Amino acid sequence: MSGGCLRHVLLIVFILNLIYGKGIMKEMSQSYRKNNPDEVDLDYLIYFPEKYENSTKTFPLVLFLHGVGERGKNLEDIKIHGIPRKVNEGSTFPFICIAPQCPEEGYWDRPEYVTSLINLIKEVEQKHRIDLDRIYGTGLSMGGLGTLAMAIREPELFAAIIPICGGADMEEIDRLETLPIWLFHGDRDDVIPLDNSIEIYQALRSKNKDILLTVYADVYHDSWSQTYDNDNIFKWLLKYKK
Repeated sequence: MSGGCLRHVLLIVFILNLIYGKGIMKEMSQSYRKNNPDEVDLDYLIYFPEKYENSTKTFPLVLFLHGVGERGKNLEDIKIHGIPRKVNEGSTFPFICIAPQCPEEGYWDRPEYVTSLINLIKEVEQKHRIDLDRIYGTGLSMGGLGTLAMAIREPELFAAIIPICGGADMEEIDRLETLPIWLFHGDRDDVIPLDNSIEIYQALRSKNKDILLTVYADVYHDSWSQTYDNDNIFKWLLKYKK
């Protein structure tokens, strides 16, 4: 290749990097190791905003919990849905996101997993520059169940949550009466019934001024794709502080 052609190619690469490289979130694979027998080990992805490395300020933290289909030992599977999918497709967000992977036989709403997830957040708080007043949770299906289970266990953990097609232990639902919650569900969900989200909403709406319920018409279990494609959910989430 001649010198002129090489310079032309390098110029094109430089321009493409300026156009497409801007705003890319940094991704890292990390692990949480249990501290006692009542926990489980968790591998997870963590995403950092573009401005994180060259800044000294703290950033909001969002926990994303996947569904049953993404359990296992391959962290790439987490990128199929939700925030990791959005980042993988080029979206950027002004927060740090952690996305753990549930082991094959596990469930996010089991006590040992709830404990591990809460302690994972606390470990990330110690390792990175996290705004402790702006910690949020969201998840789909099993992840929606896990998000609600964590919030019920430790109501002061999150500033706000977005559970999608999930459900909760109604005996302790009053523990969420001051937590901002935006519930999403499809009206034809044949895996986790819409009634789960309706029951939560009805139990809390007279006490919780910051609870919302969005029901998608003619939508089955996948109520998460259009939810995470809606940037307004992140604007709603990030406006809340503890």
